[in-house]
Amino acid sequence: MGSKTVKVMWAGCLNYKTAYRLQQLLAKHHQDTTLPVDYPRNSLILLEHKPVYTVGIRKHDDYNEAKIKQLTDLGAEFYKTNRGGLITFHGPGQLVAYPIINLRQFQTNIKCYVSKIEQMIIKLCDEFGIKAKTSPDTGVWVGDEKICAIGIHGSRYITTHGLALNCNTDLKWFDHIVPCGIEGKGVTSISKQLNKQITVEDICPLFKNAFRNEFQCSTIDLTTDEVSKFLQSSDNIK
Repeated sequence: MGSKTVKVMWAGCLNYKTAYRLQQLLAKHHQDTTLPVDYPRNSLILLEHKPVYTVGIRKHDDYNEAKIKQLTDLGAEFYKTNRGGLITFHGPGQLVAYPIINLRQFQTNIKCYVSKIEQMIIKLCDEFGIKAKTSPDTGVWVGDEKICAIGIHGSRYITTHGLALNCNTDLKWFDHIVPCGIEGKGVTSISKQLNKQITVEDICPLFKNAFRNEFQCSTIDLTTDEVSKFLQSSDNIK
């Protein structure tokens, strides 16, 4: 396996804690000297989350128990994370992608990595005739509405967290927050833009192809059983 081989796992619909543990497990593989030299350590997790609000590291103190309760009373979980970015929502109908990759192998840095993710999503939207763009605010936008949020963490060149692309997400969840902390702008989805239902399952194959093209890598799809073993192993991560 080349260093730019990425193992892809469809993890289904997971709660946030389980998905974060899985990220931690896969990030550890990059430093695991017991694995075979040719083992593909780069990973791409694709999933949907059960309803959850998450906030990036810079704004942890903005959310006291009362504010958190307001959000959890809606039926969502709430997590303070170590990613960049401000508050956002993840839930069904949203394709969440967590690339756990070594940026040195991809000959890039954090800033360029974020830019590559943005360009990848812009090209994916273009396949549907949706004219998306970047702005001074991180993420991908259609007009003044965000269609894809990006929030990442990097440690010793290894990335965690990633992006969330709204496919047919219930956008009402965003009404209870200022998405990504940006006043005066909204949120949209592929389905809203096209006025028809486009599901995560519809987008997944196109997303994997877009990822391969943007990052010039090969991918290996893991089986359901293989993914289940990773999830079981991640249960031991504290």
